[in-house]
Amino acid sequence: MQLNFKEIFTAFMVLFAVIDIVGNIPIIIDLRKKVGHIQSEKASIVAGIILVFFLFLGKSILNLIGIDVNSFAVAGSFILFFIALEMILGITLYKHEELSAETATIFPLAFPLIAGPGSLTTLLSLRAEFKTENIIVAVFLNVIVIFIVLKTSTKIERIIGQNGINIIRKVFGVVLLAIAVKLFAHNIQALFNIN
Repeated sequence: MQLNFKEIFTAFMVLFAVIDIVGNIPIIIDLRKKVGHIQSEKASIVAGIILVFFLFLGKSILNLIGIDVNSFAVAGSFILFFIALEMILGITLYKHEELSAETATIFPLAFPLIAGPGSLTTLLSLRAEFKTENIIVAVFLNVIVIFIVLKTSTKIERIIGQNGINIIRKVFGVVLLAIAVKLFAHNIQALFNIN
């Protein structure tokens, strides 16, 4: 097993941008107000398990329904593209479900807010390009960041402020947009065997 720090850093940044835990702080605070308490450890661990599970079994599930990783990665690049547009333009394309008080830590926080369609698609897209061990390290690092953000979400909002959160979202939106274009270009070439 050989870890590649460039791959780990890139995979970490892609997942960090897609999960957008900092941009989700207002949703987390709203959730905390509604249900009183969020179990940060449980939410982080469950999200991490879902991500790693999908990293390993996602390809088998796709094979079962007859879809190759490159096709899925191209589809994933479209999802990333639209998530990036949401972040940059401040629009909502993805409709959030109503929040449930009883199971708020697992649903909607761990899934689909953290380990949602965007991050799961991204994992398979990354797997088409990077080594699995590097992606696992990137997932683990993201889980740590998620835990820290969940624990300190109220403080972060006070320090950064709403404008700061909006700026961070837009910056990561542009990064994500560039990644989506790169992912699309790389996998469309593999799909049609263009040299």
